[in-house]
Amino acid sequence: MINFRVANLKRVMAELKKEGVKMEGEIQESEFGKFGWVMDCDGNRIELWEPPAK
Repeated sequence: MINFRVANLKRVMAELKKEGVKMEGEIQESEFGKFGWVMDCDGNRIELWEPPAK
């Protein structure tokens, strides 16, 4: 799995969805931040992470 750190997970996920990227589940929030997952065109899972606010 490939991991990317993002500044605004909800905005990134919305933009990817508009472009037709396959979403994997819902955004999850925890003490470690927000997490979301998408699949690339080759079937690789990509994790997007927004760190918690300070």
